[in-house]
Amino acid sequence: MPKAKFEIYKDKAGKFRFRFVAVNGETLASSEGYEAKDSCKNGIRSIKRTAAKADVVDLSKE
Repeated sequence: MPKAKFEIYKDKAGKFRFRFVAVNGETLASSEGYEAKDSCKNGIRSIKRTAAKADVVDLSKE
């Protein structure tokens, strides 16, 4: 069964980035550039640890 995934890659400037990719292949989120791969991996760990507890703040005027 396919699962969503984090992909780590290098951008054109040589910095490490990650993107969160849905099961259908759509990129749902992408990160800032990191100088070190370990920092990029720490960013992924931080998202995994805190996202489920994050508040949703609706700033729309609907």
